[in-house]
Amino acid sequence: MTKQDLQIKTRDGMAKAGLFRSTKASPTKAGVILYMDAFGPRPALDEMAERLAGDGYAVLVPDLFHRNAPYGPFDAKTAFTVEKTKIELMALVTGTTQEMTIRDSEGFLEALTAEGISGPIGVVGYCMGGARALNAAATYPERIVAAASFHGGNLASDAADSPHRKAASIKARVYVGVAGVDRSFPPDQSARLAEALRVAEVDHAIENYVGVGHGWCVKDHSVYDKAGAERHWKRLTTLFAETLI
Repeated sequence: MTKQDLQIKTRDGMAKAGLFRSTKASPTKAGVILYMDAFGPRPALDEMAERLAGDGYAVLVPDLFHRNAPYGPFDAKTAFTVEKTKIELMALVTGTTQEMTIRDSEGFLEALTAEGISGPIGVVGYCMGGARALNAAATYPERIVAAASFHGGNLASDAADSPHRKAASIKARVYVGVAGVDRSFPPDQSARLAEALRVAEVDHAIENYVGVGHGWCVKDHSVYDKAGAERHWKRLTTLFAETLI
């Protein structure tokens, strides 16, 4: 497995990113962009990217908070329980708008192309990255053929940048994995997202993971659930295997 450190030119400056590839996979099948959760790029996300890269994909993990770098690092288990780091994190999350990440995603796609990944792209996002993955799919439908969100928040909120509003622009197959109880994505939003995707005739599935909490997929999170995480891996790798061809 190799990790290549990239500096990606975006409209708002340079974003650091890691590009993961398997040394055994030749040629690389397709590209994946992994949109981070609120705690930023770190070893736990690198490990997830390596696992995806083991299936033959080139996996890009960009720093969505690059406008505020340097920051952190944050401990995913405690960051929201300590007032100081909670304030810092919320400032990063709220200060990095959906529109900023949508603009950045153009640079992410161009970076993959520059690295020889010119075929179909899949996107997956966790926590705050979930909505960003769906918004990217809506904005760049000519490249992104699969989009997944796991414990993503505010996927169908009243906000103007809520991804359900762009459902008609999505051409990708969509999978949404929902934490059993998640205040950031309550049942009314789930129903609203499902209706928007159905009306837009988007190939999609929304699945409720009963008994797990927001953040269950990521190993360094306080609510990490091994069985639930493995279930998420099965769904994600199946989605990509069926679309990134």
